[in-house]
Amino acid sequence: MNNNFPADLKSKFKNGAIIAYPTEAVFGLGCDPTNESAVFSLLKIKQRPVEKGVILIASDISQLLDFIDMQALTNDRKSEIFASWPGPNTWLVPKSERAKDYLTGGSELIAVRVSAHPRVRELCQYLDSAIVSTSANISGAAPAKTLEQAKLQFEQKVVFVQGTVGDQQNPTQIRNGLTGQIIRAS
Repeated sequence: MNNNFPADLKSKFKNGAIIAYPTEAVFGLGCDPTNESAVFSLLKIKQRPVEKGVILIASDISQLLDFIDMQALTNDRKSEIFASWPGPNTWLVPKSERAKDYLTGGSELIAVRVSAHPRVRELCQYLDSAIVSTSANISGAAPAKTLEQAKLQFEQKVVFVQGTVGDQQNPTQIRNGLTGQIIRAS
């Protein structure tokens, strides 16, 4: 498969590199969710407080299972969540013990999504991992919608993945996985 990923991306990812990549609506910044120093580096360059938490994205549910407490969800909620994936739907679900506070902002819920964006899915499959996902921008600034816009803000600080943003006009919808309540509309 010719995925055009930067050389040594897997080892860079495991060693704490921040990656900029296209998502459904904007360019995202991400890293290995199990690498605490990488997450804090990402938050620092983005100027985002840890208390806000981050989203984890994946190519399939299996990449998220270590981070969520499936037993805490009713069968109806699981069905609703799984039926919405892959797609532009982020869910706040009960976290597992592996989901550290630096990912959740101290919440008992973690934000997760199985993306339908082909480049995101390819990236997660290539890395064999869920990845942190937050918009590629300094907090408070407009998110980057192109590779060029992402490079203007983060040129020397991240590894760039080629690709184009999907056709979503707004960031993904966020819903509470326990109640179904919409937290952020798309």
